[in-house]
Amino acid sequence: MKTLVTGANGLLGANVVRELESRGKEVRALVRPGAMLTALRGTGAELVEGNFLNSDSLLNALKGCDHVVHAAANTSQWPVNYGFYEPVNVTGTLAVMKACRESGIRRIVYVSTANTFGPGTKKEPGTELSEFSGFRIGSGYVTSKYVAQQKVLQEVEKHGTPVVIVNPTFMIGPHDAKPSSGKILLMGLNKSVQMYPGGGKNFIHVRDAAAGVCNAMERGRTGECYLLANENLTYAEFFTLLNSVARQRPLRVRLPSGLLRSIGLLGTLSEKMTGIPAPLNNINARLLLLDNFYSGKKAVKELALPQTPVEQAIEDAVRWFRQAEMI
Repeated sequence: MKTLVTGANGLLGANVVRELESRGKEVRALVRPGAMLTALRGTGAELVEGNFLNSDSLLNALKGCDHVVHAAANTSQWPVNYGFYEPVNVTGTLAVMKACRESGIRRIVYVSTANTFGPGTKKEPGTELSEFSGFRIGSGYVTSKYVAQQKVLQEVEKHGTPVVIVNPTFMIGPHDAKPSSGKILLMGLNKSVQMYPGGGKNFIHVRDAAAGVCNAMERGRTGECYLLANENLTYAEFFTLLNSVARQRPLRVRLPSGLLRSIGLLGTLSEKMTGIPAPLNNINARLLLLDNFYSGKKAVKELALPQTPVEQAIEDAVRWFRQAEMI
């Protein structure tokens, strides 16, 4: 059996490719022409250049495949408008579902995001039953992933499309070549002054998330969603772990909420005036102040989701960044 992985050169995609290969599966990696392939070095995946927004290209990539992991998405946090994300995250996902039906794909794992469910507190973290609350945040990315997830669930109901949905939280680990979520590590490493916001996230080792994706392929229930989650940490707690792993003792400064909001507002005004995405806008500032806490109990129970300590994830990521000479 051969599995097609879209977004294979991203952080999760590259780890999914390796997890599949470790299980003896043949893997075909769909990558855009000219895409950076650093994250796939050392894998045996069959590389196919194409674009899943092009039906002929997608159908060609699906030939000979039985399973699909659709991990590709526009994950940029800038700009904030929904229209920027819709073509890839919504229309593109529906195109993948349609092509999979036409190609007779036996099983699809669609990679969504944890933010399609409302977050909770450390005491009562968000679950797969938590109502979506992202509309009030105003993030085009989050909204597009929620809309796409609803469309995928409709595909299951209307056409019986064999899809399982996984919802990873914030992934940390090796092969983050771009980098994506690893930026939080690079921001905190080798700094004499380390600034952090007041919110928090659920963190998971990317290898655990990749195992969760592959386990969803094998044992997930069609039409079900699974939060791939592990530890709920405030940013202060996360950077404490980072400093311990990196053996560094920077001056730590918590950013006042009002200051962070003001910087975000200035960033939004700059975006509107110049058309150039700002490093921080009011949407991102708002997200940094939230407690994005989730529970992975369902995935642990039904998918045997591994729960590697986040400290180990940080250590593995830092080691990889150093080997890649990115720090």
